[in-house]
Amino acid sequence: MKIAGDILRIMNMIPNEKSQREFGKTLREVREQKGLSQEEVAKMSQISTTHYAGIERGEENPTFSVIECICKALKVKSSQVLPF
Repeated sequence: MKIAGDILRIMNMIPNEKSQREFGKTLREVREQKGLSQEEVAKMSQISTTHYAGIERGEENPTFSVIECICKALKVKSSQVLPF
């Protein structure tokens, strides 16, 4: 039973990959609608282009502060881009 509890605890710490992909896809759609490049959004968000591109691909798990900076750069509310 202890092992099952440990596995469950670890699984709850793993970010939901589907949510990450959906978040990234939405960011890309908003960015493209606004006619911005990944480089421009990354610069306005004060993160590297590589990190931002990874977020759009759903490969990166951004912190709350990074999400906040990206939303400000894109001039959207977090509720418009977060999949939950």
